Amino acid sequence: MRNRIVVILGPTASGKTALSIKLAKKFNGEVVSADSRQVYKKMDIGSGKVTKKEMAGIPHYLLDVVSPKTRFTVAQYQKLAQKAIEKIIKKNKLPIIVGGTGFYIQSVVDGIVIPEVKPDWKLREKLSSQPLPELVKQLVALDPVRADNIDQNNPRRVIRALEIALKTGKQILALEKTNQFDVFEIGIKKSREELKELIRRRLMARLKNNAMINEVKKLHNPPAGGGISWKRLEEFGLEYRFVAQYLQNKITYQEMVDKIQIESEHYAKRQMTWFKRDKRIHWVKNRREAEKLIKIFLN
Repeated sequence: MRNRIVVILGPTASGKTALSIKLAKKFNGEVVSADSRQVYKKMDIGSGKVTKKEMAGIPHYLLDVVSPKTRFTVAQYQKLAQKAIEKIIKKNKLPIIVGGTGFYIQSVVDGIVIPEVKPDWKLREKLSSQPLPELVKQLVALDPVRADNIDQNNPRRVIRALEIALKTGKQILALEKTNQFDVFEIGIKKSREELKELIRRRLMARLKNNAMINEVKKLHNPPAGGGISWKRLEEFGLEYRFVAQYLQNKITYQEMVDKIQIESEHYAKRQMTWFKRDKRIHWVKNRREAEKLIKIFLN
């Protein structure tokens, strides 16, 4: 019998973290994060990183892996996640992958062989001279699935995705796959209105006492100096992009709040577009439904 893995996924603010910890306690599991921003150190509030208290003693992997100054790729994530899963299995525990970054999750559960495409600086320079909407249009034509999942407001990511598509002549998800695990995927189901309200509440909590604003200030200008550039902070998207713009006086406080809310809703929609393509996902409304399904899978 192959090794078993449970995946808890869903759109931003849907409650994946809280559910995963309860399930890990119930089924003797440990958690592997699948979040493209939580891999970065000191990016805690804006990324929704689980706290030590919230972990409730459950070990978590793939948090605080690299400095925000460092570029972290899905290929790197895949290797580290596979090592973490092997470690958990050796402890006779259940690996539970938790997150909303669909490409990270799929890289592990489907074992997508991600091409080692070296940077082509001439190509990047040529692409960077073109308007972002034009680059997105090219990516949609070459790799529509990747285009749906990617942050289309992030020129660096769009250019990198185009670079891979142009160099390999293939769509990422059409590349070779190898799967060594029995995987059971659970998705958290929320209505659009529920999700909108959950995003709003989470945003208000993060802005309380200027917590998120102070986090971005410290990232840009830490006590020891040598902080993260505004440009780099904006590349992380969502909260980090708009708080950075607010701190540079590019937008007002209310514009920042409105933009984070709207972009988070758009991001949730893109996540669901990605997840809906995977017919293996079992959508649940609560913990009871999730527990029942996992019991069947494990037995």
